Amino acid sequence: MTPHVSVPVSEPSQVGEVRRTAQRMAENAGLSEVESGNVAIVATELATNLSKYATDGRVLLQTLRRRSGVCIELLSIDSGPGMADVERCLRDGYSTSGSPGTGLGAARRLASEFDVYSRPGEGSVVLARVSTKCGAPVERGFQWAAVSSPAPHELVCGDAWRVIERDGEIALMVADGLGHGPLAAEAADRAGDVFDAAGFDEPGAICERVHRALNGSRGAAFAAAQVMQRAVVRYAGVGNIAGSVVSPVQSRGMFSQNGTLGLHMRKTQQLDYEWPERALLIMHSDGVSNRWSLDAYEGLISRHPAVVAAVLLRDFGRGRDDATVVVVRAERRSVETDHV
Repeated sequence: MTPHVSVPVSEPSQVGEVRRTAQRMAENAGLSEVESGNVAIVATELATNLSKYATDGRVLLQTLRRRSGVCIELLSIDSGPGMADVERCLRDGYSTSGSPGTGLGAARRLASEFDVYSRPGEGSVVLARVSTKCGAPVERGFQWAAVSSPAPHELVCGDAWRVIERDGEIALMVADGLGHGPLAAEAADRAGDVFDAAGFDEPGAICERVHRALNGSRGAAFAAAQVMQRAVVRYAGVGNIAGSVVSPVQSRGMFSQNGTLGLHMRKTQQLDYEWPERALLIMHSDGVSNRWSLDAYEGLISRHPAVVAAVLLRDFGRGRDDATVVVVRAERRSVETDHV
């Protein structure tokens, strides 16, 4: 897993920093010269759009390694003023600032995955993933995303996340090291290492292994989930990691027991939850308030998981702690992905 790089954008002078950061990530990830150039163009267009129109804008960048290639993910996030007509804004030639109006349209053309969610007065989230050749989509795959942000004034994030996918199955975890800073990050990463080695074991058993592995560390809240069959989510959590199964019909929270792995834990309770058709599996650390409801965001449940995660981070991030959101959707056709 590579951490997100967050670049604030409030004026034109910051566009170059976003472009240089994105191109450097693409080159370091092994993308070709043409692909790296495409990443730079997309980064420039998203950042330029923020500098012209947005309030509290930022671009989150990360590298995702897929079994079939490498992906650079760019998330443009702002708090206003939003777009009244998204499709119109995506057409070439449309502009409200006197520019040629090719920004978002160009980003959409160059991206292998692209999505937008915007509401007037409340801001926008734009996703663009630029990748190497992705190969054929996989039947019974999963579409997933994660966003992660360190506490203010910290250089490292005290949270960690993992996603592991194999044919028709997916496993994921979120760990939140106690406090924040390097020692919290060390504990969370140690939990991630345990998960990497045994992600498809029973979630309850993984919690117990993480508890032993974190002995002598600062300790961490931790939760693991797996979908072995599409209709069922198996889940176990200890501490303040929130998990929910959210469908267009209802939302159901998943149970995390009290405790801190590495310090004190009772026998883990592992439970199974129904995962209805078109449902999302959402997990997040306590740097994100659990007072959210997707019902308040018309159409958001059907957007790309990266967009859902970014909206939750933007609107419900507490702003004083590490914050991580992971979102998974099952779908017939998706690109298989692995984190780095």
